[in-house]
Amino acid sequence: MRIPLDHICVKSGILCPRCQRLVDAGIVSHLDVDLMRALLELEELSGFRVLRNAEYKKSVKANEFVVVIIDSGGLITKPQLIRLSRALSEKIGLKVRVIDSTSSDVKSLVLQVIAPARLFGVNTLWLPDGTTQYIVRISRHDIRHLPTRREVLESILTQMLGMQVRIKAE
Repeated sequence: MRIPLDHICVKSGILCPRCQRLVDAGIVSHLDVDLMRALLELEELSGFRVLRNAEYKKSVKANEFVVVIIDSGGLITKPQLIRLSRALSEKIGLKVRVIDSTSSDVKSLVLQVIAPARLFGVNTLWLPDGTTQYIVRISRHDIRHLPTRREVLESILTQMLGMQVRIKAE
């Protein structure tokens, strides 16, 4: 797996000066280091060999829910992502959702985060003050199928997309 830090630094937990500068600058968080360590350990297991061709992008955390973004070039299937999410959840003790950022389409990223809830659409709302927001529309009946609370998902999607996101049930 390609990661932004040195493999030896992540595995040992002792960071070299270059890796420590990345952590101190806020480019890589301590949670990222823990997740990279867990991913490198899982990569060595026989069920997760597909991670060798993947690249770790970043992680986003809100409350006890973490979204890990990797780029596999479309080589990792949805069932493999689900198994990887479960394995990471057990390793770090938080609820984890692993998504593949191969496509830069907003709708596909949102769909991976809110699954198994169904997505009606993602609308862009331009406000009079010049800012924009994304409105994620889901079924009223699918609110109970969201992986975590609506506010937590809004916070995570806002951090991921760099734009205010609201989830609206219809």
